[in-house]
Amino acid sequence: MRVLGLMSGTSADGVDAVLAELSGAPHRPRWRLLASAAVAYPPDLRRRLVALGQGDPLPSAEILELAEALTEQQAEAARACDPHGQAELVGCHGQTIWHRPPAAGRRGSSWQLLQGPLLAELLAKPVVFDFRSADLALGGQGAPLVPATDAALLGGIGGWRAVLNLGGIANLTLLPPASGPDRNAPVRGWDCGPANTLLDLAVSQFSGGRLSFDANGTWARQGTIHEALIARWLQEPYFRQAPPKSTGRESFGGPDLERRLRELAALTPDDRLAADALATLSSFAAAVVAADLNLQPRPLEVLVAGGGCRNGVLMEQLRRRCRGLAVRPLQELGIADCQREALAFALLAWWHHCGHPGSLPSVTGARQAAVLGVRVEPAGGASRGASGGRRSREARGA
Repeated sequence: MRVLGLMSGTSADGVDAVLAELSGAPHRPRWRLLASAAVAYPPDLRRRLVALGQGDPLPSAEILELAEALTEQQAEAARACDPHGQAELVGCHGQTIWHRPPAAGRRGSSWQLLQGPLLAELLAKPVVFDFRSADLALGGQGAPLVPATDAALLGGIGGWRAVLNLGGIANLTLLPPASGPDRNAPVRGWDCGPANTLLDLAVSQFSGGRLSFDANGTWARQGTIHEALIARWLQEPYFRQAPPKSTGRESFGGPDLERRLRELAALTPDDRLAADALATLSSFAAAVVAADLNLQPRPLEVLVAGGGCRNGVLMEQLRRRCRGLAVRPLQELGIADCQREALAFALLAWWHHCGHPGSLPSVTGARQAAVLGVRVEPAGGASRGASGGRRSREARGA
């Protein structure tokens, strides 16, 4: 089956799309990437999404318009990836606006902005969306969801294998060995903490809005890393919390950056603050991941994906702080850094079509696994080009 996957992460910089062919056993599918594309959000759309994701108040009418504009951008990315309409099904994550993990007897909740029925109509294809709600209803974190797809698509090696995403938030998957005493151990995964969220916000602030990211870490390379401050930050509650755990821009956004910049300003001259802040924040992102990788079980290798792969300073710091581990790009296994999560949501949509559970209680902490997502058909009836599949707006298995 040909499935289109659409993903926009915490960085809110645009939509990654892949067209994949999926077949065989759901738990170990045969897969082939047929096409991929990346479509950047217009600057004003990104600005409004980031602001809303950090809790800035917005009138209901503007939220509605924002959802429509975002859905249209998702459709544009889908068409760029699949101009001839080969896909029979679309899996779309939407844009996370707010994520509230379970805490103190309160269930979690998560808001992914998207108008699923509109997307189905724009593409004339069935769309599976709202992937997190079923896991959250079962007491889980609703995130991260990609570890389950990593396990199905990549498999194990002779020891534990880590897959790291350096997106807005850094998150890890730990895959058990293919053989040996740990071969039947559960897959593990969690959100480590900020990767590009704080960095990108700092770049925008220090450049007066002219820049949205530090290309290859060039600006950070001019600064001094304040290691004592990083050591203190690593003692904060989230980083000491055991998995399952998940987070986002609501915790590591503008207010969090301002607090950290105030602490940096007390240690460095004004004319050095920008470079020192970017150097320290880049190193902090790497240190957060390294601290998690030093926990047991320690993997043999780390496969890295996400936009942070293109930040030379961040990658150098990761390798320096993860001595003894082979740190290499996931692209060496045939999945480019901008394809991994879009491919994951194509697979999650196919799993919904097959009735196969897409969540891992060992990762999210849910009471049981569930088939994830809500399927919606084009309003006009049966989709053009689709090859069947159950028509439902309900999340089967939830």
